Amino acid sequence: MEAARTERPAGWPGAPLVRTGLLLLSTWVLAAAEITWDATGGPGRPAAPASWPPALSPLSPRAVASQWPEELATARRAAVLGRRAGPELLPQQGGGRSGEMQVEAGGTSPAGERRDRGIPAPGKLGGARRSRRAQPASTPERGDARATAPADGSRGSRPLAKGSREEVKAPRAGGSAAEDLRLPSTSFALTGDSAHNQAMVHWSGHNSSVILILTKLYDFNLGSVTESSLWRSTDYGTTYEKLNDKVGLKTVLSYLYVNPTNKRKIMLLSDPEIESSILISSDEGATYQKYRLTFYIQSLLFHPKQEDWVLAYSLDQKLYSSMDFGRRWQLMHERITPNRFYWSVAGLDKEADLVHMEVRTTDGYAHYLTCRIQECTETTRSGPFARSIDISSLVVQDEYIFIQVTTGGRASYYVSYRREAFAQIKLPKYSLPKDMHIISTDENQVFAAVQEWNQNDTYNLYISDTRGIYFTLAMENIKSSRGLMGNIIIELYEVAGIKGIFLANKKVDDQVKTYITYNKGRDWRLLQAPDVDLRGSPVHCLLPFCSLHLHLQLSENPYSSGRISSKETAPGLVVATGNIGPELSYTDIGVFISSDGGNTWRQIFDEEYNVWFLDWGGALVAMKHTPLPVRHLWVSFDEGHSWDKYGFTSVPLFVDGALVEAGMETHIMTVFGHFSLRSEWQLVKVDYKSIFSRHCTKEDYQTWHLLNQGEPCVMGERKIFKKRKPGAQCALGRDHSGSVVSEPCVCANWDFECDYGYERHGESQCVPAFWYNPASPSKDCSLGQSYLNSTGYRRIVSNNCTDGLREKYTAKAQMCPGKAPRGLHVVTTDGRLVAEQGHNATFIILMEEGDLQRTNIQLDFGDGIAVSYANFSPIEDGIKHVYKSAGIFQVTAYAENNLGSDTAVLFLHVVCPVEHVHLRVPFVAIRNKEVNISAVVWPSQLGTLTYFWWFGNSTKPLITLDSSISFTFLAEGTNTITVQVAAGNALIQDTKEIAVHEYFQSQLLSFSPNLDYHNPDIPEWRQDIGNVIKRALVKVTSVPEDQILIAVFPGLPTSAELFILPPKNLTERRKGNEGDLEQIVETLFNALNQNLVQFELKPGVQVIVYVTQLTLAPLVDSSAGHSSSAMLMLLSVVFVGLAVFLIYKFKRKIPWINIYAQVQHDKEQEMIGSVSQSENAPKITLSDFTEPEELLDKELDTRVIGGIATIANSESTKEIPNCTSV
Repeated sequence: MEAARTERPAGWPGAPLVRTGLLLLSTWVLAAAEITWDATGGPGRPAAPASWPPALSPLSPRAVASQWPEELATARRAAVLGRRAGPELLPQQGGGRSGEMQVEAGGTSPAGERRDRGIPAPGKLGGARRSRRAQPASTPERGDARATAPADGSRGSRPLAKGSREEVKAPRAGGSAAEDLRLPSTSFALTGDSAHNQAMVHWSGHNSSVILILTKLYDFNLGSVTESSLWRSTDYGTTYEKLNDKVGLKTVLSYLYVNPTNKRKIMLLSDPEIESSILISSDEGATYQKYRLTFYIQSLLFHPKQEDWVLAYSLDQKLYSSMDFGRRWQLMHERITPNRFYWSVAGLDKEADLVHMEVRTTDGYAHYLTCRIQECTETTRSGPFARSIDISSLVVQDEYIFIQVTTGGRASYYVSYRREAFAQIKLPKYSLPKDMHIISTDENQVFAAVQEWNQNDTYNLYISDTRGIYFTLAMENIKSSRGLMGNIIIELYEVAGIKGIFLANKKVDDQVKTYITYNKGRDWRLLQAPDVDLRGSPVHCLLPFCSLHLHLQLSENPYSSGRISSKETAPGLVVATGNIGPELSYTDIGVFISSDGGNTWRQIFDEEYNVWFLDWGGALVAMKHTPLPVRHLWVSFDEGHSWDKYGFTSVPLFVDGALVEAGMETHIMTVFGHFSLRSEWQLVKVDYKSIFSRHCTKEDYQTWHLLNQGEPCVMGERKIFKKRKPGAQCALGRDHSGSVVSEPCVCANWDFECDYGYERHGESQCVPAFWYNPASPSKDCSLGQSYLNSTGYRRIVSNNCTDGLREKYTAKAQMCPGKAPRGLHVVTTDGRLVAEQGHNATFIILMEEGDLQRTNIQLDFGDGIAVSYANFSPIEDGIKHVYKSAGIFQVTAYAENNLGSDTAVLFLHVVCPVEHVHLRVPFVAIRNKEVNISAVVWPSQLGTLTYFWWFGNSTKPLITLDSSISFTFLAEGTNTITVQVAAGNALIQDTKEIAVHEYFQSQLLSFSPNLDYHNPDIPEWRQDIGNVIKRALVKVTSVPEDQILIAVFPGLPTSAELFILPPKNLTERRKGNEGDLEQIVETLFNALNQNLVQFELKPGVQVIVYVTQLTLAPLVDSSAGHSSSAMLMLLSVVFVGLAVFLIYKFKRKIPWINIYAQVQHDKEQEMIGSVSQSENAPKITLSDFTEPEELLDKELDTRVIGGIATIANSESTKEIPNCTSV
């Protein structure tokens, strides 16, 4: 979930400015440096209405005190000069000039801007974003294109630290023509910073004359700041002083933060690539103290009330707190989700130092925790929501807290109103959202944009009741798009100054049209186009085929006015870019204005302009949006009916952006730009005070009645506003207060919307949806209590109408009927049907109908343990249980009251974590004869495992619940066998190869003892030794290499098995070839018995290979002295001979004969002896394999192959552990 807002946070640090260039197309200023309201996940926060303050998206916040560095963007001239600067990632939260905006919670920071330091995304509830779309180049301003300027824009004689400035004096009254009018202005060059491509500006305003500017050279190849300069002005930007010597000449600064509750307190961050330190000022940047940090700050979040309390989010996802404005820091918690931490809200949270945060867990989930900054320990932390939540889904905003939980692939959304218990958000039953963005939480109501299962590029707008639980549809198919940073942009705009008025761009039959509502989305209509165009010619535009359409993206950059703007202090005045026609267009656009809250519109420009409000909104100033240099702007005192052209600089300026003085008066503007592509930053201060001839008097005001197409009742009341008369060129002053007179209206149909579960039919009739039963009371309704039974209507939130239809449409109190439990469900909190042995499994019991307070609940866990409850109250957060053994358990829930009962069943698989699987296969098998293959899993367990077997090139596996399988290979050659074992969420595999032939022979080999000393007993060494032996045999006997296979066994003493294989591509009958094979065997045995097969392991270490034979002890003489020993030796020979005979005769009965199996954690090739060479060779079945435990601590003492007695030893292994019991 994300949160979005329209207004920018207080003290918001700003965004980068982009230098203009002659070769660039006309684009929105700062397009490459778009500011996003982050919350998603996400890097950046996904969506918000095109004009709204950051509200909720995959859930993102608005923080009352988030602080962003006010930054001017990457120089656009870099593109012209051939060095691609690229868009700079901006702070993920917050917004605007300090002193003018409110801050979005969650904190954002430098990290999001340049390094992508782990900010997420996405998320599922999103806060709206705004973005800029490139436009065709505008027509050059007459005279500007021919103007020239000095290369550096400075006079050269001033000291470097002082920069340079020029003054333009205002003309005397009664001067020349309008085009010669001049505004008092000064120009100051930041000398020496021509290479710097970013700047950050703080202008506190509110009776303060201090402006701070941090310029930086950001190296996009290195991803860091390599140079910086800090400038300060104490005269509203007339002159600046360079402060590099006060912060340290070698200190490279990366970010500037301003305390939103005390603008005199400043924080500067050094670039972490060089050092991690913070510089603090308490005198508006005049002096600084430097403090070293032990961590790297990614974002800061200031407390909304306590000016010295700060939260810092580090690059390694840790949250730190400071109570002395950054001088000392204390670790609060680790594994915090980026931008998911919030200060307490006054009046709602009990402690002022409480912090809400989302903490990630190792299993891929997150938890919502709260704790106090000085007492954040395991024992003092609390979890307001007991279950795990989706990552990047926590939003704390105003009276509401939102979270998201995904179960079974379907997301559910929960809300807490005024810190009450969480309740599931109720959307219409079949809306089935796949994405959700909370847009606003103003006026005790939630606006949410929901993308439903059948939508791709549009969203439906829903509005809630006061508690934010029950949502009803307000508009379908609102246009959405992706911003430059991947954020979702939902084109919805709230008109400032008048509650209930919204503009939305709706997609209708592949056309986008603009609609307006005056009652919070109950009724919408198209915008009536102006009667005449800019030249006074009639406009022929007939509704509904033709209307006015507006671009609703609010500027995310404080240095641009945006495509649409309105102001609280200028109610009814809306300025927007748009076009007239059948649909919204991105070409042939102009600027339109409405003075009556959107009822009627006039065109004021036929090109794209930035328009700002001056003096409480009583005057407008406009500047052409163009990549060419300009030196004029336009001012209007009559709401855009007429405009006066003023010069603000004697030399045309490439404008990168403009910043209006923070506050309401706004009589001073600073224009940022460059006189040429290689000049320093030019800061032009424009003072508008001289054009306000006097202070306003009573005669300069008039009243204005708000109407909705002639209807005086809007949102249940008549409103009369006091406004300055158009044309009155007077200043309102600092003590101005806009007065509003209102009186309630009688309630009419348009004051009510359809309640949850009802749909609008016709103009005003609300009828139940097909899925909704209006006669069914809430589950919280207990027998003997009463509940409010909806009439299908609810009064629009914040509507102030009285009487009239209010009584008719008000919900009526009724007694709660008793109901039997129905629709009982039992689920796990994470929606999975697998739990780990020894860990908590949490069950949730849900009931669609019934009496929660008078229904008994019993839950049988299926392992002999059951619990009972008298009602649902104790189990709202779930029932936890720990299983002590693995297996499949039937979990049964039973609900009963005096009217009936219901049952629900869930089958839960309890497993142990599977760490290793070892595939046991023979090296060689006979074609068309069954081979037994098994998988040994570690640790051993009783839980249910699923085995997937792949043989050869088969694309479809054989699936079994047994750990062994029999398979017959039909073709000769090398075959691959793969087994995968699934246990819960774990999936592991092992792969082996097996050679398949018509027949073969084998013989055990042993080695001279010196090989054991050099045996590290690892698979790679055994494989290399096998290759060396094969080469030695081939060299001595000239037997073809492809007829020999050597398998070296693990363990000591070192032993191996020699496989003699038939030649490939047999063309003769089998008997003939078997005879040839016997000759090869004889040749090999002769060479081995004569000690001809040997190899040099290393210089001086010669190893001899032998045929393993059974050696009997020699007989001794029978004299009296040795009779006892001789008798014992004779008995030994007899017993050994008898043992050899029995082994040979009954070796099929002894499972470990001809088989060597060992569980190895390194997944080495399994050593399984060959089947006999003869036709009557015994067949080894699955039952002949020794269980893993039986193989442990045994020795393979004797093997008989072809009548030859052999000896081999097996290494001992540790017992395979079982899954730990609890």
